[in-house]
Amino acid sequence: MLEPTNEAYAIAKIAGLKMCDYYRKEYGCDFVSVMPTNLYGTGDNYDLQNSHVLPALIRKFHEAKVSDANEVVLWGSGSPLREFLHADDMADATIFCMLNYSDFGHINIGSGLELSIKELAEKVRKIVGFKGEILWDMTKPDGTPRKLMDGSKLRDMGWKPSISLDDGIERTYAEFKAL
Repeated sequence: MLEPTNEAYAIAKIAGLKMCDYYRKEYGCDFVSVMPTNLYGTGDNYDLQNSHVLPALIRKFHEAKVSDANEVVLWGSGSPLREFLHADDMADATIFCMLNYSDFGHINIGSGLELSIKELAEKVRKIVGFKGEILWDMTKPDGTPRKLMDGSKLRDMGWKPSISLDDGIERTYAEFKAL
């Protein structure tokens, strides 16, 4: 069963992965499919209406800090677990896969590390320098309780990310402030 808040997106991703496998089988195309985890970094979307969680947190905490707010309200309970990967590591992993993998089936690309949204919010708050309180709006949805990929295939091939989450958030926040 797919999670209702992103069912259409999930179906489209699955269809793309399967299409590459069937083109490989039918026409001999050397297609390589990769499935990224939650990405963030250079060129991210910080629009609070349609951005993903990490850039939204950066923007919310930054705006709260600049406006000298006492609190930031975040959706849900903060308990869902997520995995994050910097976009530069994604690009590196994709090239690695193109050079080192040629087979059926997709490759998961992720960091292999998960943390709760609450832990992520605390990291972003610290990096941004926001001193106020975090309030959790339990009337808003949490989404899928856990999203962690099995990245063992890629790790076994010798690839691992080079950008830690803390360093990646710091870089991304610096880029956001320069916009």
